[in-house]
Amino acid sequence: MSALFNFQSLLLVFLLIICTSTYGHSIMPGIMDRNQSGFFGIFWKCARIGERLSPYVSICCVVMAVSIFFGG
Repeated sequence: MSALFNFQSLLLVFLLIICTSTYGHSIMPGIMDRNQSGFFGIFWKCARIGERLSPYVSICCVVMAVSIFFGG
């Protein structure tokens, strides 16, 4: 089943994009800041979400991991 039709998989994909973009921005901020608009602007926006809401994103990652681990 595609991640678009399974809500848990869709949330997992969003969390992975946010976490990966945040990590990528910490490694190479110049490249991410240069592409604030267009298609690659999505990753810049996800990096901002990950930086500003990091406690909530961390809690969501833990909840998702527990949910997947216990077969939800």
